[in-house]
Amino acid sequence: MNPNTKHKLLSKIKQSLDKKIASSLLVVESIKESKNNDTKSSAGDKFETGRAMAQQELDKQVKALQRLLKMKEMLLQIKMDKEYRKVEFGSLVYTNHGNYLMAIAYGQVQQEEEAFYVISLVSPLAQAMLGKRTGEDFQFQDKEYSIQAIY
Repeated sequence: MNPNTKHKLLSKIKQSLDKKIASSLLVVESIKESKNNDTKSSAGDKFETGRAMAQQELDKQVKALQRLLKMKEMLLQIKMDKEYRKVEFGSLVYTNHGNYLMAIAYGQVQQEEEAFYVISLVSPLAQAMLGKRTGEDFQFQDKEYSIQAIY
C-alpha cells in the first residue's frame, strides 16, 4: 500500500483517456472530412443514404468523445491532497476482495503488480461501500467484504 499508488494510478488512467480522446478526435475529423468530400453522383438515393449513414456514425463518435471528456473531467476533480477517512468519490479503497478507486466506470488497471478496479459511485458495489470506514465490513453478492485501508 504505497502512498504514491493513487497518484500513479490516476496518472495512468488520464494518459489512457488522453490517448482515447486523441484517437476519437481523429475519427470524428475523418468522418466529417469524408462526409464533406462526398460528391453527389447520378444515383441520388445512394448518395443520400451514404450521407445519412456517415451522419449516424459521426453522431455515435461524438457521443463517445463526449463520454471520454466527461470521464477525464471527473478524474480531474479528485483531490490528491485530501485525507480520505471514509469511502467516497476519489477514495482508493483496499478490501479483502480487491482494491477499488471510487471515480469513474473504467475497469481494471494494473499498477505495480496489483490490480485496481476503477468504478463509478453508481455501481452496486460502490453503493454498498459508500460511507464505510477502515475496519468496517459489508455484504455484497453473498461475500463479506472488509475495508482494510482508505487513501
